[in-house]
Amino acid sequence: MTKKYQIVGVGNALVDVLAHCDDSFLTDMGIDKGVMQLIDTDRAAELYGKMGPAQEVSGGSAANTIAGVAALGGRTGFIAKVRDDQLGGIFAHDIKAQGTDFSTRQALHDYPNETGRCLILVTPDGERSMNTYLGVSSELTANDLDIGMLARTEWIYLEGYLFDSPDNQLAFYKAAEATKPAGGKVSLTLSDPFCVGRHRDAFRAFVKDHVDLLFCNEHEMQALYQTDTLDAAMDIAASEVEIVACTAGEDGAYILNGGNKTHAPANATKVIDATGAGDMFAAGFLHGLTNGRDLQVCGTMGCVAAAEAISHMGARPATDLKKLFSENNLS
Repeated sequence: MTKKYQIVGVGNALVDVLAHCDDSFLTDMGIDKGVMQLIDTDRAAELYGKMGPAQEVSGGSAANTIAGVAALGGRTGFIAKVRDDQLGGIFAHDIKAQGTDFSTRQALHDYPNETGRCLILVTPDGERSMNTYLGVSSELTANDLDIGMLARTEWIYLEGYLFDSPDNQLAFYKAAEATKPAGGKVSLTLSDPFCVGRHRDAFRAFVKDHVDLLFCNEHEMQALYQTDTLDAAMDIAASEVEIVACTAGEDGAYILNGGNKTHAPANATKVIDATGAGDMFAAGFLHGLTNGRDLQVCGTMGCVAAAEAISHMGARPATDLKKLFSENNLS
């Protein structure tokens, strides 16, 4: 029986707010150039009020992946928390407009924490200085999950960034428990080596007991398994998870399954903005997997989608991924 959804993502709901500025603005506002800083509600309001004309685009790691799958024609849903405010409305509109079901209950308009956002200031040299306010997105709990949606999907895709609190972690367990008995499977992206380092034991337990497909890069893989080499980390992962998809930058990606290791070469491209490469790799891979392609092809699809992501500013696809796959004999 065909399920309603191929992929349902669970992650942070953020809106990227991009504006141009000069270096003196960064100095005046006390912003460290070229880095990402976490900020609170008051600081987010202050910066947003002083930024020049801005472009507002829905973001968030898992949301980017779901956008990629949807762009390829996948049947998708998304679970994430926003507030009933301006940016919450933008996020909900954008993700629904791409054909993704999104019906997570919004926090009320007078809730103290607002919709999450990443305020991105771009200087004339192209450098991006990011100020991230997670807001209400980081407060997703098991009570926010759409159990019916999870039971009607082939795969859920969980964002490692959203594994930072006990409530978040409980939500991941509940999501897996809602998906698997109904015949669905669980995928997880580790997201960031520092995130892994903060919750290594909890990640290890969840991955071993509940995850069918693990997405990571080489640094996240070694952070999780605390090995000196990538090969050693991959050996451990392969013994605990059915499928492992590990990206390795210019070396492409390694896919592990059933004692076999498959390599997918990277697509050569000029790197303009590396943001979203892992998100789009997961989108391409999941598209292939849910359409019955073998793991070699899935890995190649992931690498092609990742190359598209890094060839321009922003994490969402800027070209027609279906056409791109066709040009690479992947349709």
